[in-house]
Amino acid sequence: MAVPAVSPGLPVVIVGGLHADARKAAVAQLLADVPGSVALHHDLATAAAGTVVRTVRDATGVLDAGEAPLVNDCACCALREDLVPELERLADAGRTPLAVVELWDSVEPKAMAEVVTAGGLTVTGVITAVDPALVLPYLGNGDDLAEGGLAAAATDQRTVADTFARQLEYAPVLAIAESPEADDEDRELLAQLHPTARQVPIGHGDLAGAPPLGPFARDTADGLTVPPPRRRRHSPLAEAALAGFDVEAAAAAQHPACALLPAEADAHGVSTLVWQQRRPFHPERLYAALEDLTCAAARSRGRFWLADKPDTLFHWDAAGGALCVESAGPWLASLPDAAWEMVPPVRRAAAALDWHPEHGDRGQHLVFTSPGLDRDGLERLLESCLLTDAEYAAGRDAWQRLPHAFDTLLEV
Repeated sequence: MAVPAVSPGLPVVIVGGLHADARKAAVAQLLADVPGSVALHHDLATAAAGTVVRTVRDATGVLDAGEAPLVNDCACCALREDLVPELERLADAGRTPLAVVELWDSVEPKAMAEVVTAGGLTVTGVITAVDPALVLPYLGNGDDLAEGGLAAAATDQRTVADTFARQLEYAPVLAIAESPEADDEDRELLAQLHPTARQVPIGHGDLAGAPPLGPFARDTADGLTVPPPRRRRHSPLAEAALAGFDVEAAAAAQHPACALLPAEADAHGVSTLVWQQRRPFHPERLYAALEDLTCAAARSRGRFWLADKPDTLFHWDAAGGALCVESAGPWLASLPDAAWEMVPPVRRAAAALDWHPEHGDRGQHLVFTSPGLDRDGLERLLESCLLTDAEYAAGRDAWQRLPHAFDTLLEV
């Protein structure tokens, strides 16, 4: 196992997740596996009192503690304002081989990775810690974060389910806690939700006795051969923390136009249905079916095409029995050629791989993942929401005169 190369400066790994025990175990392992590393944690639970409590600790305990004042009555904003200066202080001291940013429960890693990178620091890894036995309960929890004291601001309207889904799907590495309660269905659900993630079990560290890795032996001026210094081999979790992370690529992978959505799967009672079509939805029939479609799976996401709004790409994002629908900008096929230069290359590449001679990149691409998924019933319901042959043949002018059923939903 080779030691991964890291960028110059202070390496920063972000560890997040609503599964607090798993997250704390992952952070503790990193501190034990990388001697001299420190962890920063901002506790937003104290925000109601007007401050955010910051702690800095290493494997032996707390090194420093302080408070950061609220910014615009927003605990998460206070975290953003305080985090980068603290990391810069550690970088300037030059004694820390790895800074572990342990996020508070509901803080999402995407936002913090972008904050750290914008501050000129190097994010070398993003890890979400997961207890497999809790994946389905959290995905099915449609409660507002505020109800559980987990809101990051007074205006935070996120739910437990959608927050957990984003934490899970953004991170390229999942730290998996030992969980006697987890069964094959739980593990299969996790694998289907994020099939490209590297799963690293928590508790497989402590490689201090491993053979040394480092520079070759060197000869001194008097002819003696000096052996290379012993260096601790990284554990799998520490290796993942130092492997490197591309913030821009990670953001692109979350955009509905080019997201790396799960593929078809069916194992251990868990199924993933990938549904793709090159015909637009009838807005009124789709709107009427939203509740049934949203509740059909523990998690569904993707992009879709409405007949009455043919130039707009819509994002579908559902978990916990709640659906978020929003505009994600125009389909590339609706843009003039000159505007394509302003579109990120990854978006253009994704469109080119799925280009239709008549409709361009317009189309339906929805993915549903759940235990006990009624695949046949779900496909029939989705098909019933498409334009009929006669409606499709009527053409675009007629499509745009269809009822604008989604207008009220999109204004929310």
